[in-house]
Amino acid sequence: MKYSFKNDYSEGGHPRILKALTDSNLQQHDGYGLDDYCLNAERLILEKIKNPNSKVHFVSGGTQANLIVISAFLRPHESVVSASTGHIFTNESGAIEATGHKVHGVETEDGKLRPENIQKVIDVHQNKPHQVKQKMVYISNSTEIGTIYSKKELKELYHYCQEKDLILFMDGARLGHALTAETNDLALEDLAKYTDAFYLGGTKNGALIGEAIVINNENLQEEFGFHLKQKGAMLAKGRILGVQFQELLKDNLYFDLADHANKQAMKIKKAFKDKGCDFLSETFTNQIFPILSQNQIEKLSENFDFYVWKKIDDEKAAIRLITSWATNDDVVDYFTKEIAGI
Repeated sequence: MKYSFKNDYSEGGHPRILKALTDSNLQQHDGYGLDDYCLNAERLILEKIKNPNSKVHFVSGGTQANLIVISAFLRPHESVVSASTGHIFTNESGAIEATGHKVHGVETEDGKLRPENIQKVIDVHQNKPHQVKQKMVYISNSTEIGTIYSKKELKELYHYCQEKDLILFMDGARLGHALTAETNDLALEDLAKYTDAFYLGGTKNGALIGEAIVINNENLQEEFGFHLKQKGAMLAKGRILGVQFQELLKDNLYFDLADHANKQAMKIKKAFKDKGCDFLSETFTNQIFPILSQNQIEKLSENFDFYVWKKIDDEKAAIRLITSWATNDDVVDYFTKEIAGI
């Protein structure tokens, strides 16, 4: 049986989460996120971001979070700007467009958006009202190619959005990995200051399912619950999400799991560097993109699963390897020995 580096959700939930779900299974609680677990998880998040005025909503997955946030915040004639690698642009089956909102994909070398990237989109959409109005900027942290935003970059982007009357929304499917990267200088409380909304991803960091949407901009908070219900995201057994996020956040488990995944990826990254391999992007999170020959890819594919991410030329391609909270030392040791032999 091959070991998979295709994603960070191949395994189920962390044992502590499974135990918490089992221990609370026969308790009776109110539904639709009004249970004690959801309320306590919300309190923990607000304490950690140091913003009691933010609002927290729990949903089951990342695409669902993106779809609901964007469709709730935008009027029918408004659009969203994303890096061309952004999940809403490449991997959500047109979910955002299906709600009637255009996504402008912008080419960037590192998967990160900067004010000048967004300004170029605005500059070619001046024929109002005949063209859509740019109203939101969508970013991912970490990005879909493993890079992260610095505090300086996020502040500059936020202030630009404020100046241009744009909503800044951060996809946090891999937020734990971004915030525990060795080069990171952002804290959770910075996200409460420098985004209008973001979410903490649980699905890719130890939870069975679940993302926690945090809306910081008070002008965007009203009636968000209606959008959750209308889009089928308000779970009757919302406790399932609350129990998991309470367990992840009541101590440092959320960040410990992400840190573990990052460190395992860095061991693999070092093995490729020692082999003399180049990389598609310089990353310090749980995603790495080594550039290999076709022969090397075929050799590693004998015992491991991963995606061939991008063709470089006729002879070489970049593969994507993702480690998870459950990636153990034995697997990494085995993999690094295989790397040395390719």
